[in-house]
Amino acid sequence: MRTVRFRDPAGSVRTGEWHGDGVSFGGETYDLGDVDVLPPSDPTKIVCVGRNYADHAAEMDNEIPDRPLLFLKPPNALSGHGDTVTLPAGKERIDHEAEIAVVIGEAARNVDAADAMDHVAGFTCLNDLSNRDDQRRETNWVRGKAFDNAAPTGPALATPDEVPADADIELRVNGETRQSSSRDHLAFSVPDLIEEITDYLTLEPGDVVATGTPGGVGPLEDGDTVEVELEGVGTLEHDVRIPE
Repeated sequence: MRTVRFRDPAGSVRTGEWHGDGVSFGGETYDLGDVDVLPPSDPTKIVCVGRNYADHAAEMDNEIPDRPLLFLKPPNALSGHGDTVTLPAGKERIDHEAEIAVVIGEAARNVDAADAMDHVAGFTCLNDLSNRDDQRRETNWVRGKAFDNAAPTGPALATPDEVPADADIELRVNGETRQSSSRDHLAFSVPDLIEEITDYLTLEPGDVVATGTPGGVGPLEDGDTVEVELEGVGTLEHDVRIPE
C-alpha cells in the first residue's frame, strides 16, 4: 500500500491513498492540482548516511567507511513533492543526491538488525541537496546539508512489502538520467543502519533515515526540474530556484 500526506482544499492535513495522478480519502478522490502533497511524515530528525554506495565514494575520492558515516538534517530541511526549492544564493555548486529513505513507524532504541524492519513504516524518495561550497569548508556540514528545504521527500510512503530488495532508484534532471542504481548496492543495509543508529539515539515514529546516494551526483541550476524515482514508491518531483 502507498499512502500520502496532503492538505485538502479546505486546508485540513489528511493521510490518504496515493494513486500516482491523484489521492483519495474518506470516499473522495482529489486531483493532484487540487491538493498540496506534503512530506510523508513529520520527523523529529533526518539521519543521513554518507558514502554508502561504492561508486559515489569513488567519485568523491573516498572509500566506503568501516562503519556507517552518519550526519543529521533537521526538520526545516524538509520539502515536498511539487515544491519549488529555493537554494542558497551565491554558491558555485549545489548537488542533487537521490536516496532511498526509510520512515520509522515504531520507536527504536538498541534494536538488533534482525528486528529492525519491525520498526519501519515504509520507504520513500529523498533528494539530499548538498551545498558543496560550504560542505568542503566545515566538519559538521550544517551549512552544507541542513539549509532550508535541503531534503525534498515523497511523494508517497510505500509499505516495506511494496519495495523490492533490489529496488531501482533513478534521478533525472530536466528528463536526463543522472543517477541510476538499486537498493541491493547499499554497502550497509537498512537493518544494519537502523542497528547502528539506535545504538546511539532513539529513532522516533516519523523519523527518516536517508540511506545514501549512488554515483552520478551533479550540480543543479536555476529552473531545473528534478525527479527521483524509486521502484515501488513512485516519483518525487520538484523544481529548483537559485536567487541572483
